[in-house]
Amino acid sequence: MATATESAHAALHARHLAVAPDWLATYYARPIELTHGEGRHVWDAEGTRYLDFFGGILTTMTAHALPEVTAAVTEQAGKILHSSTLYLSRQAVELAERIARLSGIPDARVFFTTSGTEANDTALLLATTYRRSNQVLALRNSYHGRSFTSIGITGNTAWSPTSLSPLQTLYVHGGVRSRGPYAHLTDAQFTAACVADLEDILGQANGTVAALIAEPVQGVGGFTSGPDGLLAAFKEVLDRHGILWITDEVQTGWGRTGDNFWGWQAHSGSGTPDILTFAKGVGNGMSMGGVVARAEVMNCLGANSISTFGGSPITTAAALANLGYLIDHDLQGNARRVGGLLKSRLTAITAGLGIVREVRGRGLMLGVELVEPGTDTPSAAAASAVLEAAREHGLLIGKGGLAGNVLRIAPPLSLTVAEAEEGAEALEAALKQAQAELEGGTAQ
Repeated sequence: MATATESAHAALHARHLAVAPDWLATYYARPIELTHGEGRHVWDAEGTRYLDFFGGILTTMTAHALPEVTAAVTEQAGKILHSSTLYLSRQAVELAERIARLSGIPDARVFFTTSGTEANDTALLLATTYRRSNQVLALRNSYHGRSFTSIGITGNTAWSPTSLSPLQTLYVHGGVRSRGPYAHLTDAQFTAACVADLEDILGQANGTVAALIAEPVQGVGGFTSGPDGLLAAFKEVLDRHGILWITDEVQTGWGRTGDNFWGWQAHSGSGTPDILTFAKGVGNGMSMGGVVARAEVMNCLGANSISTFGGSPITTAAALANLGYLIDHDLQGNARRVGGLLKSRLTAITAGLGIVREVRGRGLMLGVELVEPGTDTPSAAAASAVLEAAREHGLLIGKGGLAGNVLRIAPPLSLTVAEAEEGAEALEAALKQAQAELEGGTAQ
């Protein structure tokens, strides 16, 4: 028999369906409302506690209800919430100074936005204006946002509802290592083949190409990536043609991959990117994104431009507190250590499971690719079954991949070893339950 709170969940979902677009997806057969959180845990409207291994799509970067961020937001809310970029903002200047230093880009300028989509839109505006071309290179299987422009460079067709675009996009290999025509090659051979593909694409381009935009680790694409150094090899080709390199760090930034503060730093053999985009975790849930570019590129716009909400007093106050906490507590190092333990644990528990094809990723950005039991065929049904079962076992995870068959695991970077073990145990139970369901049996 349904409880009153369960009925309230269902009632809220019915209201949601009545006013929201049909294409606005929610997780779970019975969607849940999250009402509060603390640390690495959240609670729903029924009072059920969950270990959060997705962080609102990699956005709650440090912890839920982090006292330092809460205090900064509360203090700023008592002063002024909004002013726009028409007025000076001490917090925005301080945050821009810090991000410029951290970016690794020389003579960097920073522009704040409200989202990763808007950040990538701005990067495309800069690159196409600077190069006087609307031709853009992107990786297959990529995702860069939900706006009209960013959809035009999204190689993941599951997230691309239209073929119309103001851009001419040329897609190259390199985003997926373990599937596709180059999967059988060694890392060195894979890189060489992707570089040859890039050269071939450029030979077919109609004149000037503005930029290559690439996620160092593809997020929505299922936490896939090419070998370390691939983008550095690409940059050698780009530099010969004067083409800009845009690194989309919306999901990989701020130390999430553990080994590096930025994802591009795994590919740094040939220097730094020309443009870097960021968002998600920097505000720990506040609506914050931005673009970093060398001054020559950032300053190429000849028309007026402002931002009403980008870099607002309250979002920059939150981001300053959040970034300070992350660095002071070495959460990048924690992501490397605890993420390494979690990946090893996941590799061990999935070794004998026929629905698991691969465990991949680095730091606290891990993917588990699922297939039809005992085959190499991607299984979205398996991912959906595990997502549901994990929630039953008190664990929230995400999913992605071109076929919707990859579990996405990205907890707050303050995750403890005990919590990593707790999550691994819950995921093991969920995987076994889902495999038994798919095979028509009963979980052991």
